Amino acid sequence: MGLLDNKVAVITGGISGLGRASALRYAAEGARVVVADINAERGANAAAEMSAGGASIEFIQVDVTSKESQQALFDDVVSRYGQVDTVLAAAGVSSSGYISGEVSEVEADPEERMFHNRMLEDWEKVMAVNVTGVMLTNQMAIKHMLAKGNAGSIVNIASIAGRRPLPGASDYCVSKAAVIMLTQTVATEYSTSNIRVNAIGPGFIETPMTANIRQSPEWMDTVMQMTPMQRMGQANEIASTALFLASEESSYFTGQTLFPNGGMFTG
Repeated sequence: MGLLDNKVAVITGGISGLGRASALRYAAEGARVVVADINAERGANAAAEMSAGGASIEFIQVDVTSKESQQALFDDVVSRYGQVDTVLAAAGVSSSGYISGEVSEVEADPEERMFHNRMLEDWEKVMAVNVTGVMLTNQMAIKHMLAKGNAGSIVNIASIAGRRPLPGASDYCVSKAAVIMLTQTVATEYSTSNIRVNAIGPGFIETPMTANIRQSPEWMDTVMQMTPMQRMGQANEIASTALFLASEESSYFTGQTLFPNGGMFTG
């Protein structure tokens, strides 16, 4: 018996990085998984690759910043499967220019990343995806869980940056701190409805989002100075954490943020 047998899982940002690793792990534990992302062609290809071995993984396009798009996503899932049991809100950007699954470039001039030089439109883009996107995913999932009267588990991807400030990443840090507080407030509101809401605050993980860091000896040296375990984490380590929070193994957890980060933050 798998930990998610007969469960229906929705994973936003599910075609690469932490979302993709979690989709594979959820499917291996018996879940029927829907991965959602903004890029339709890449998403369809990723779902085909992931399900080639027999896993139940389908793709639905979504723009997480759009209420209408998120509503259509969850309506489609319920139409296909009859319910939503667990949701992983993994869609996120490290900066306004980040594209899911692609290697982002490190800005040549560190001064451009400083707070006083942040462009309002860049700040708003990060907030729209990382905060509003997670809020809408939670909201739509909860509406369907309440309507069906079934228990549910929601896991939000935050970051160590929500607890430990990173110079030059004010927008990202603030957005992830917001995800942590959003998780706590939503969990409090729905704890009596048997809907659990938790978050994960990863440290530096080997995904496309951190590929630019791994290609820079200077950046890697900085990361290693910040990480007592002296290595980056692996996507499957975060997927294991997500599986724990999604399953009944964590049945007494709600409103919590777990920090798999190699010792960067121990508070």
